[in-house]
Amino acid sequence: MEVIKLREEYIKLGQALKASGLVGSGVDAKNVILDGLVTVNDEVETRRGRKLYDGDIVSFEGEAIRIEK
Repeated sequence: MEVIKLREEYIKLGQALKASGLVGSGVDAKNVILDGLVTVNDEVETRRGRKLYDGDIVSFEGEAIRIEK
């Protein structure tokens, strides 16, 4: 599981997918999120701007990202 360290209070879902390398661009992030392929804390998330905080777990295509302070 990859870990993304927060620099601010939160990171947006699309930014987290790009930062982790799970998608190549913001457009790719938008598309996979809108297609319902991304989960946050085991629930499908379709909002690209969803704010992720310490402890959140994002999953996409069998890969997981943990958000930490």
